[in-house]
Amino acid sequence: MSSPPDTAARLRRLLAILTWLAQEGEAPIDEVAERFDLTPNALVAELEMAACYGVPPYSPDQLLEILVTDDTVSTRVGTALARPRRLSPREGLALAASARALLAVPGSDEGGALSRALAKLDRALGGPSVEVELDSPALLDVVGDALDRGVRLAVTYYSASTDQTGERTITPRHLFASEGHWYVDAWCEVAGGVRRFRVDRIASASPAGPASPEVLAGALPGPVGVADPGAGPEGAAAVRGAFVPGPDSRRVRIAADPSMGWLLETIPTAARVDTVADRPVWEVFVAGDAWLERLLLRLGPDAEVVEPVEDRALAPEAASRILERYRAATG
Repeated sequence: MSSPPDTAARLRRLLAILTWLAQEGEAPIDEVAERFDLTPNALVAELEMAACYGVPPYSPDQLLEILVTDDTVSTRVGTALARPRRLSPREGLALAASARALLAVPGSDEGGALSRALAKLDRALGGPSVEVELDSPALLDVVGDALDRGVRLAVTYYSASTDQTGERTITPRHLFASEGHWYVDAWCEVAGGVRRFRVDRIASASPAGPASPEVLAGALPGPVGVADPGAGPEGAAAVRGAFVPGPDSRRVRIAADPSMGWLLETIPTAARVDTVADRPVWEVFVAGDAWLERLLLRLGPDAEVVEPVEDRALAPEAASRILERYRAATG
């Protein structure tokens, strides 16, 4: 089974395609597919889904009109969609806060289109009314400096998947923010491949000498937990999102109460694959027992590991350990 699709990434890409087509009017299918890194068939499938978009009462003039021929694709917006969006004060405030958060990220274009749009929004709202400050991990500058200078770092790192802290030597390759946290993709000498680290879980970091040219060029072989961002378009695409299953990850199938579907939907790698005894079965990538234990305890006593069978005892054993700790703490 292939990895489940990233729904958020698909939506962002589809919005980008529709925006570009609205500006161009009409374009060859092959050109659009190449521009957005899709096959022609995949592009047409995405656009067929978008043809259902519109606003109530969903009459023809309120729908997004997409025309696909053998060679070209074009789009026209309905009357309601063509009108500028009128925002409520609450919506305008939320949009301004989001824009300021993006502009607060280091490296953003402070004089670009987003800044100009935000200035117009501020005037409509009556002046700047929102200030956004992003939390930065204590060692973010250290990691960024190592990335810029091409040096190795000796780090002490806490792994949430294994609930253990260990020493590693890494060479930062790519630094980015996602879902409110900072991450670094780095060559890990312990793992012998590229791994993703959350920067706020790095307890200490110190320079450990220059990195080898092979590591900096992404030329060393070995297992990788994320595609190497220095290895071309496939690597660049792989840095999206906070979590990417590594080579040590395993697939676990969990039958859960239908009411807990919301929790599993928050896991980027989770996908519903089956139904057993009226309970949906979800497949999840798991990198360590500690993380799986926490998930099973949150899902409650009605959750059950379907496969692999050796993981079925994890939740009861974890619950017993926690209960013993409570008993010991209360005497």
